[in-house]
Amino acid sequence: MNIFLETERLLLRRLELGDADRVEELASDYELAKTTLTVPHPYPVGSAADFIRSMWEAEDSGLVAFAIVEKESESLVGIINIKQTLAYKRGELGYWVGRPFWGKGYGTEAARAVVEFGFKELGLNKVFAGAFADNPGSWRIMEKVGMKHEGTWRQHAMRDGRFVDLAYYGVLREDYERGE
Repeated sequence: MNIFLETERLLLRRLELGDADRVEELASDYELAKTTLTVPHPYPVGSAADFIRSMWEAEDSGLVAFAIVEKESESLVGIINIKQTLAYKRGELGYWVGRPFWGKGYGTEAARAVVEFGFKELGLNKVFAGAFADNPGSWRIMEKVGMKHEGTWRQHAMRDGRFVDLAYYGVLREDYERGE
């Protein structure tokens, strides 16, 4: 699947093997890794290419993953994806942005484009996402793209040997279309 989305400052495109070194560079930052459930730390040297291949393989089961590329520099700044559950017409948004790009609105800009893609192109009824309850940078993105807090799952996952609470947010197609 080769989909391109474009925003004012970003190009969202399929991950390429040529992105592996940059993914590894950004994902190796502990400050980034500690805000996610799935980015390992330390990031295994040379493993980003396998990660990218796994994203391609998951396309068959409904995953659409994008490299977030800053137009001006043509540099990869993060990754965003939407994992569809086709039987329920819903998609789970997942993303990370490299620490040098935090606070620039790139996460919000990319998330807004992918939420729109989910409703308009994938025909989803709901888009949702989860974040560590103590990671306001992530759940504020969800709020900015129209998601409402739906609940916090207490000690629902583990990171670095400790249980973590996950805050879940979602937006329904009908609310999105009304601009809520």
